[in-house]
Amino acid sequence: MSTVRRPDHRSEQRGGHRSARSPHSAGLRHVLTHLITPLLMCIGMGLAYLGAFANPAPHQLPVAIVGSGHSAQLLAQSINDKAGGDLEVRTVGDRSAAVDRLKHQDIFGAYVIPAKGATTGAAKGSAGGAGAERAEGAAAGLSKPVPELLVATAGSDTSASVVQKVFTPIAAHQGAPLKVTDVAPTAEDDPTGQGIFFLLVAISIGSYASVAVIGGAGAVLPVRLRAALAIGTSFVVSLIGTAFAGPVFHLVDHGLRGLWAMAWLYSAGILLIGTGLHTFLKRWTTLGVMALFVMLNFTSSGGIFRPEMQNGFFAALHSFWNGAGFVEGTRSHVYFDNYGLSGHVWTLVWWLVAGLLMVGVAAPAEKRRRTAEAEAAANAAAVAAAAVAATVPEPTSKRDSRTTVRSARAARGAATEAREGAADVDEAAEADVEMEMEEAVGV
Repeated sequence: MSTVRRPDHRSEQRGGHRSARSPHSAGLRHVLTHLITPLLMCIGMGLAYLGAFANPAPHQLPVAIVGSGHSAQLLAQSINDKAGGDLEVRTVGDRSAAVDRLKHQDIFGAYVIPAKGATTGAAKGSAGGAGAERAEGAAAGLSKPVPELLVATAGSDTSASVVQKVFTPIAAHQGAPLKVTDVAPTAEDDPTGQGIFFLLVAISIGSYASVAVIGGAGAVLPVRLRAALAIGTSFVVSLIGTAFAGPVFHLVDHGLRGLWAMAWLYSAGILLIGTGLHTFLKRWTTLGVMALFVMLNFTSSGGIFRPEMQNGFFAALHSFWNGAGFVEGTRSHVYFDNYGLSGHVWTLVWWLVAGLLMVGVAAPAEKRRRTAEAEAAANAAAVAAAAVAATVPEPTSKRDSRTTVRSARAARGAATEAREGAADVDEAAEADVEMEMEEAVGV
């Protein structure tokens, strides 16, 4: 009876199908893994932007009633009671004090109660007759003082609009139109004052997108050289932003040197933090920097809505986040005579220091990892050499001995070259994919 087994063609077919499916399965897993990043970005952007901007409402928005009499105090108390915590109404003694507080951004609107008996300089005639009486009545109507609302749109156009909506009905109830005076207007080519926010967006994108390139394409470079590239890139990004703010779009009409300095501090902080994070996060770096410098940054910067118009979470971030430091620092420098500028500059400086610390932590961590990888490669080569030596038979003659030694050396060299070549190919492919993904998602 024959013991020779016939080939199982069905097993061969099943094996062929498995081998055909395995490349597709690996590719599918690879694509699904990388899809996690944009899906998380979608969730993060939705939560951040809708959470910050979907339902703006005043929260303890500071405004003032100008006047020292009993009527001013009664009006302030009445508005406070009706606002239910939305407004924080106080009284100031006179108009000049209100203007000063507006320019210090202590308040965002001041309602000036018209003085009783005041006139605008219209003369009253003494002629009699019904016609003269009608003319005198018309002149008196024209000379009737009207309430005035002081705002500073350079601090926030949206806050000024909210304040105007609050006091317009009050003036109408008093039977007079509301006169609105802007004590700190924006530049002529930036009527809403939101150009500074969109300048922040441009500088941010240039900064964190450069992180993807420096971290991906520059992964083979030492950390100190990547940090130098980050600082140089921030210099270029800040110059581009300054050009946008000045000669290109005329968002500001003075203070470009100070704006450039803050733009450089802001951009350098982002680039250094991102460069340091790349050592630890690798392909998740883009998601990390977007969370830090887009999702939490743009929403808390105060460029669209000030913290008094947002919920407590984003209002708290506004006090120390770098985007708020840039936006408020630029406003202070350009529109409010540098009041409070030092605090905003220190915010940007501390973020730059955080970036330097992150790079300082990344450098030894990367050195340890590369040393460990080199040791692992050396151990693998030693094991492979031992395995090759174990497969070589004992020599039977001197010539056979020489031949065997040459064969063993050739086998070990070929094995080592094959391993190194495969490792280089895999590493290069992984780096290319990582760089491509980070650049695409980042930009």
